[in-house]
Amino acid sequence: MEASGSKGIGYTGEDVLEEYIKDHIEPEGDLLYALYRDTNLRLLNPRMASGHIQGRLLKMLTGMIRPRTVLEIGTFTGYSAICIAQGLEEGAMLHTVEVDDELHDFIEGWLAKSGLHDRISLHIGDATRIVPQLGLMFDMIFMDGEKRQYPEYYEMCMDHLVPGGYILADNTLWDGHVADAAYDRDSQTVAIRRFNDMVAGDSRVTVAMIPFRDGMTLIRKNR
Repeated sequence: MEASGSKGIGYTGEDVLEEYIKDHIEPEGDLLYALYRDTNLRLLNPRMASGHIQGRLLKMLTGMIRPRTVLEIGTFTGYSAICIAQGLEEGAMLHTVEVDDELHDFIEGWLAKSGLHDRISLHIGDATRIVPQLGLMFDMIFMDGEKRQYPEYYEMCMDHLVPGGYILADNTLWDGHVADAAYDRDSQTVAIRRFNDMVAGDSRVTVAMIPFRDGMTLIRKNR
C-alpha cells in the first residue's frame, strides 16, 4: 500500500525499497488506492492486482508505445486496465478479458468510477475464444491471465498483433520458481517456463525481461 509521509524521514521494514520507489514515482491517486484497498478487503489473492509500482509502469509503457487498440488478458479487479487506459491517447480503446464472471459487477463498478469507461471494453469469458471473435488487430497486449495457458495465449496473441506491436507478459519469473528445480512438477511453473522458451526461441520477436515483482517480459513483434 502507499507509504504515508515517509519522504525525508528514513525507511524501515522488509519493503523499504518498494516504499522508497513509491515515494519517487507518480502518485497512485485516490481512485486506484481505493480500488487496491477494496481488492484486498473483499477478494482472495489480492496480490494478483498490479498495484502502484506496476500500475505506473503500465501507464508509462502505454504512453511510450502509443497504441490505438489494446488487449488485456486477465482483468481481475480492473486495476491494470485503468492504468493502461490512463496512458491511452484520445480515441484509443482497451479490450480487457476476464474469465471469472463473478467479478463482472465489481469490475464494472470501478471502471465507472474511473471516468475512463469509454476507453475500456470489458469482455467476460475465455480469452482464447473471445479474442478471435473480436476480429481485431492489436498494437499492444498485456498478458496476465491463467498461467497454464500462457503458451496458448502467446500463439493467439501473435496472430492478432500488428507488426511492430508489443506483448507485455506478466509473472514470467513466477517468484523465481522458473529457475528452481523444486518446482519441476508445478503446472503453472512448467507452463511459464515453456512460454519463456517459446519466446526466447522465436525469430519473429525481440525480447527483454524486467526482473521486478514476478517478472515482466517485453516482446516486440518484428516488422
